[in-house]
Amino acid sequence: MTHPDSRIVIRGIGAVGGFGCGVAALEQALSGGEVRPGRVALPMTAVSDMAAFMADTVLLKDFLPVKALRRVDHYSRLALLGAHLALADAALPEADRAGLGVVIASGHGATGITFAFQDSFINDGDICASPTHFANSIHNSAAANISIMLGAAGPSLTVSQFHLSVPSALLTARQWLLERRVERVLFGAVDELSRLTSHYWCRQHGPAADGTLPRPLRTGADTAIPGEGAAFLLLSREEDAANGGYCTLDSVTTGRNLPPGPLSASPGLLLLGADGIQATGRRYAEAAAGSRIACYTPLYGSMPPGPAFDIASAALILRSGVVFPTPAGDACDFPAAVAKGGEPVGPGPVGILTLDDDDGHGLISLGSL
Repeated sequence: MTHPDSRIVIRGIGAVGGFGCGVAALEQALSGGEVRPGRVALPMTAVSDMAAFMADTVLLKDFLPVKALRRVDHYSRLALLGAHLALADAALPEADRAGLGVVIASGHGATGITFAFQDSFINDGDICASPTHFANSIHNSAAANISIMLGAAGPSLTVSQFHLSVPSALLTARQWLLERRVERVLFGAVDELSRLTSHYWCRQHGPAADGTLPRPLRTGADTAIPGEGAAFLLLSREEDAANGGYCTLDSVTTGRNLPPGPLSASPGLLLLGADGIQATGRRYAEAAAGSRIACYTPLYGSMPPGPAFDIASAALILRSGVVFPTPAGDACDFPAAVAKGGEPVGPGPVGILTLDDDDGHGLISLGSL
C-alpha cells in the first residue's frame, strides 16, 4: 500500500572523498570553500599522472577488523566506510537494522577489481582465474558486503545509470519507504577512480594542468578534475524523525528535455551538479537562468556519485539555515545569482539539479524539518 502523504527524512550522513572523511570533514570543506586535489598515476598514457580528488579508507578499521577486510576491494571499502559513517551519524542501534534496506547508485561499478579479474582470466585461463576477484567484480558486490557486514536483513539493490544513477536509485529508495517494504533505507552512491577510469578520463578530457582548480560555473573552458568517493544517507519515514534528522526528501523526478522556465523560485536555492565539463556547463547555465544557485563540486570532483554529495551538502545547509560559499563563485558567467556564504537559505525548498551527457535530467527537492 502506498502512503502518498508520508514524508521521507534524512537521519544520517556518511561521506568520504577528496575533502576527507565524515560529515564534520564535509562541513569543514563546505565552510572553507577549497580542497586541493591529489595526483593519480597514469601508467598507460604519455603523461605520468594527473590531478584527482582521491579518497582514503583508512578509517574503516575503526568499524571493522582488518581480518574482515582482507578480501574486500577499494570500491567496496569506500561503500562500507560511507555506510558505517551514516549509521554512526544517525546513532542507529544494531537492533534496528533488521528492517534496513540497502540501495546503492554507481556510475561505473567496481572497475578496478573487474578488470583485475579479466587480467587473471586472460593470464591464467578460466580454471585459474581469481575467484576473489570475480566475487568482488559483481555489480552488486558493495551492497552485498554492506548487507552482510552490517546485518541489514532488508532487500539490497544497485542502480547504474551513469550521471543519473543517484536520482534514479533514490526513486527506488523513496518508494520502498512509502510502500512500507522496509523500515529504513541506507542509500548511498559510490565510484572509484581506477586505472581504467583514470585512463579513460585522460583520453576524453586530458590531464588537468598543475595548479588549476575546477571552475564549474564558467562555460568558456573545460576545468573538470575527476574524483572518487562515497556519500551515504540513512532515510526513514517522518514518524521516525523524533530521533533527529537533517531535512526531508520531498520529491525526486527524472526525465528528458527539461521543461522551459525557472526550476527554483526565489528565495529557494538550486544546487547545480555542474563539474567543470564545458559541454554540460552550457546546459546547466540555460537551466539555471534566473535562479539563485550554489555549486560544491570543486570540493569532491567530477564523478557520477556527485549528486549524493550535493544532497549531503543541501542537508547541512537546511540544518544550519545558511548557505555555504560556492568555491570560485566569483568566476561565474551563468545568467543566475550565486548565493553568498552566510546568506539565509530562504523559506523555499532546496533543489538539486543533475544533467547527463545527453538530454536527461534529475531534480531532487529537499525541505526543512
